Amino acid sequence: MKSDSLTMPNDQKNSRRSLEQSQAWLKRAEKLIPGCSQTFSKGPTQFMQGVAPNFIAKAKGAHVWDVDGNRYLDYILGLGPIILGHGYPAVQEAVIAQMENGLSYSLPHTLEVEVAELLAELIPCAEMVRFAKNGSDVTTAAVRVSRGFTRRDKVACCGYHGWQDWFIGSTSRNLGVPEAVRKLTVTFSYNDLAALHRVFHDHPNEIACVILEPVTFNLPSAGYLEGVKELCRKNGALLVFDEVVTGFRIDLRGAQGYFGVTPDLACFGKGIANGFPLAAITGRAEVMRLFTEVFFSTTHGGEALSLAAGLTTINEMRSKDVIGHLKKVGQKLKDETNRLAAQHGIARNVECAGLPAWTTLRFCDAEGKASPALRSLFQQEALKRGLLTHGNHMLSFSHDDAIIEFTLRAYGEIFAILAEALGNNSVEQRLESAALQPVIRQST
Repeated sequence: MKSDSLTMPNDQKNSRRSLEQSQAWLKRAEKLIPGCSQTFSKGPTQFMQGVAPNFIAKAKGAHVWDVDGNRYLDYILGLGPIILGHGYPAVQEAVIAQMENGLSYSLPHTLEVEVAELLAELIPCAEMVRFAKNGSDVTTAAVRVSRGFTRRDKVACCGYHGWQDWFIGSTSRNLGVPEAVRKLTVTFSYNDLAALHRVFHDHPNEIACVILEPVTFNLPSAGYLEGVKELCRKNGALLVFDEVVTGFRIDLRGAQGYFGVTPDLACFGKGIANGFPLAAITGRAEVMRLFTEVFFSTTHGGEALSLAAGLTTINEMRSKDVIGHLKKVGQKLKDETNRLAAQHGIARNVECAGLPAWTTLRFCDAEGKASPALRSLFQQEALKRGLLTHGNHMLSFSHDDAIIEFTLRAYGEIFAILAEALGNNSVEQRLESAALQPVIRQST
């Protein structure tokens, strides 16, 4: 797709951007909103203060504008939901047309059936479908229905699955989660079948389901997903794929179609409706029918504007080969980023990893350990050059070759700075605010 006429920020060349209004809004937010944001990953602790905007005013295509009028190339994309581009015309038109007829009704709307039919056509496991608004809704629904189906209480999980008690209690962010609930979730490491085998061995006939992200930035080793499925089958547990991120970003069939492994249940969200709040749990009819007894009921699950956006988004992706576009530009960005890192002599410190449509930059110190300081310096310099990023690359249909070329030119400048800082051991001294820390810290 051709990007909009606003392809490149033209005011970013290392100049100090005005953030006066952003700081003023942050002070207002601090008085009323804990964390100043509704989402940890969008809050001020995740951006280098002094160079980062704190509030966005508008967005179009692959760009966003902050409240001071500064423009940025967006590699966060609302944490992933924007897959076609901000304000994508066909989606906006579909939503406006539906708005004329209402958005929330006292009975189901036909769009619920249409979108369910479309998902069932695309997704291998989707014999039946239920809708919700975000990923935490549907991963929690998957856990509840799995417990109802198996009559077991414990869950084995790998990856990130949202804010609800059953999962977040297993992380360092477990304040407020009762210990009794925390004990019902067991974690295991990705790409380690022996670890999952131990889970079943240590909790015989207790695991209701295994829920995992089928892929993030590490590809599954040969036979891994197949092995997980077989362990679930042998031990009477359901297999749940959390495809909230992977769904429709790497394949219109989901990661399950891409890798050829069909789970019992799968959860989708971020790639469905181009930013409109829509999520879905899909799966085997035998399990899904239990939702007539297992309580999963939301006022806005059938909200029609998001369903109209979802129907249009998926049809646009099918007709325009959005997946092919994301793969092409993403592969170029990944390969050239790694080439630039090697060119600047920092390939051991900076690596672009993951599938093309969703990659991350890994930052390591001289000993090969993750370096928050180096990641922070990268983000600081990226923001100065008009790139809004956490260090990941979420891509949309609006990210075209010109945008990738601009990004790579910026990376050339940034990597030169990183190389110099690494060479004279001055990474932390170059930071203009405190180094970034992960939202969820690894347990020690």
